[in-house]
Amino acid sequence: MSFWEQQRVVVTGGAGFLGGRVVEMLRERGCREVFTPRSKECDLRDRQAIRQLFETTQPTMIIHLAAVVGGIGANREHPGKFFYENAIMGIELIEQARLFRLPKIVVAGTICAYPKFTPVPFKEIDLWNGYPEETNAPYGLAKKMCMVQLQAYRQEYGLNGVFLLPVNLYGPRDNFDPASSHVIPALIKKCIDARESGAQHIECWGTGTATREFLYVDDCAEGLILAAERYNKSEPVNLGAGQEISIKSLVELIVKLTNFRGEIRWDASKPDGQPRRCLDTTRAEREFGFRARTPFEDGLRQTIAWYEQWKRSS
Repeated sequence: MSFWEQQRVVVTGGAGFLGGRVVEMLRERGCREVFTPRSKECDLRDRQAIRQLFETTQPTMIIHLAAVVGGIGANREHPGKFFYENAIMGIELIEQARLFRLPKIVVAGTICAYPKFTPVPFKEIDLWNGYPEETNAPYGLAKKMCMVQLQAYRQEYGLNGVFLLPVNLYGPRDNFDPASSHVIPALIKKCIDARESGAQHIECWGTGTATREFLYVDDCAEGLILAAERYNKSEPVNLGAGQEISIKSLVELIVKLTNFRGEIRWDASKPDGQPRRCLDTTRAEREFGFRARTPFEDGLRQTIAWYEQWKRSS
């Protein structure tokens, strides 16, 4: 039997943007028993609900992707909610994994855990060299505490916990709600709405000088699955594409790909967020053979095409 045919895997957040692709790929690899608890059925903030989940599914592995997330605006509006809910989900899930003697747990962290002024490209050894960017620090630190807990539990209890740091994701089925979406879906929606309404301009936050790195959702799902299968160490691992782009260049590219003909206006009173983001992905390639394969413009085209089709059919 293959590795995955022998596993019973719980994917928290398995109905979400990234989780949906992870579940599909696990099944493609022969995993017959994949469980995707929904928040209505299993509140991951509730210790008893997690115990019930373990007893019902009897997992050999958990891939923890559930999170309360959003863009800069949502992080500024809900710092307490983002900290508490992300921290408590991770803490309770990891504790119950220990008590259940789970063979392995894989936890997805966030690029927001890095210090605001991390040298580029971000290396995992730099995680503790400063405080995160203020607008998303509560979320980033909540996720970072999961890494601390996993390392402590490995040291004291022998729990095989793996912590991964995916960069900003994008792709088909992303969240396009302007109240909570991240930058790529927000810009795609903004450009298409402006194009269809005949608007003469779009407005973008900040100055456009900040840089970001983006990872196509299929590539991230592949990285998570490779780590789940092959990686069994305490050190955190970056998952990224290893390339950065300025927000200004990103906006101009999305404007071109969506055929919006109007003007771009920048609102410098709004925050840029972290000045630069780009990951060193050497460890992921060395430890479990992961390398992102989707060219950025190809991924954007697929994301735009999916959104346009979804919009027509909804």
